[in-house]
Amino acid sequence: MSRARRGDGAAFGGLVTAHQEVAFRTAYLVLGDPAEAEDAAQEAFVKAHRALDRFRDGAPFRPWLLRIVANTARNLRRSAGRRRGVRLRLEAMSPRDTAAPSAETAAIDAERRVTLLAAVNELSPADRLVLAARYFLDLSEAEIAAVAEIRPGTVKSRLSRARGRLAAALADDAGWSDA
Repeated sequence: MSRARRGDGAAFGGLVTAHQEVAFRTAYLVLGDPAEAEDAAQEAFVKAHRALDRFRDGAPFRPWLLRIVANTARNLRRSAGRRRGVRLRLEAMSPRDTAAPSAETAAIDAERRVTLLAAVNELSPADRLVLAARYFLDLSEAEIAAVAEIRPGTVKSRLSRARGRLAAALADDAGWSDA
């Protein structure tokens, strides 16, 4: 980071390479569209490069960058006037067993993923953001606070309330509670 702040383009390129996937995924959570998320992530890296002189020495880079990404994506969404549901990737939720599941198990799992995704998409944007940041991006509470622009102490309560609303939505689905 210090080399990048001194103008070393290769050092900043290394930071981009190391964080481009999480930046894209963060923008995707806000926008729900891969092409727009790619644009927002790229624009955020440009903004981050321009703001390197305002980066606090000793502060972690990732939360700072993800805040820029989230703000850029929110601004893009607002300027476009679109409010679409987030379509999250659920590959991370695939079974981890090495044995192939039965056709029936695979069908039930696929149906449950669709139900979960629909329930998540029905949540407010703020709830979707904290849940997805925690469970799909595996961000720390400090990183979630930076991305969501809330106090670190607020993250746990937001996550708890969002999980409660998601559980209530899933409880209404008889197929979800049978398992």
